[in-house]
Amino acid sequence: MYGNYKITVVIPCLNEEEAIGLVLDKIPEFVDEVIVVDNDSTDKTAEIARKKGAKVIHEKIRGYGRAYKTGLKNATGDIIVTLDGDHSYPVDSISYLIENLLKSDVKFLSASRFPVQNPESMSFKHKFGNVILSIAMSLLYFRWVRDSQSGMWIFFKDILNHMSLKSDLMAFSEEIKIEAIRNKNIGFKEIPINYSNRKGEIKLRPWRDGFNNLWFLFKKRFNP
Repeated sequence: MYGNYKITVVIPCLNEEEAIGLVLDKIPEFVDEVIVVDNDSTDKTAEIARKKGAKVIHEKIRGYGRAYKTGLKNATGDIIVTLDGDHSYPVDSISYLIENLLKSDVKFLSASRFPVQNPESMSFKHKFGNVILSIAMSLLYFRWVRDSQSGMWIFFKDILNHMSLKSDLMAFSEEIKIEAIRNKNIGFKEIPINYSNRKGEIKLRPWRDGFNNLWFLFKKRFNP
């Protein structure tokens, strides 16, 4: 518990055996529930996560958004924090994010990796693609968004009842932010974090995922 709030951390994973143990070892003691969504991994991700005390849920249909929707559906906390299983997001910032959420006038905070403090943590190609997608999202939704692709968020669980989340793919990261921006009763803010080099296999396919995410932004905006 954090104060009077039950905290759930949701981590989608696909072949993250190299890093998931490191991530779980850093989860603060006040976190009540850790859900690792094993997105049909072929390595020891699920086995390691179970040994570390996480609740492992298997989602056989692969997809970033699909894994998140499965994890969020099973979360029981009042506040949900999301992380990647590759050790790139700062686990030790969870209390910092919770404090900012509780003091904020919004119900959804997104952790922004920009400005990138360690230039080696993100390739130029990924950084450039993120900038393009973030500018497109900002123009389409009339709200400046610095990091549209961030995968670390913190929010009150009850807002999920007021969101229409459809994407099963990488665009889920954009969609959940758009839903928060669109709903005045939820609200959206970004908060800066440190970002590190990921460990293990890179799943992002920059050109294909970038184009699909851009197309999704336009579809979501003009054909909701």
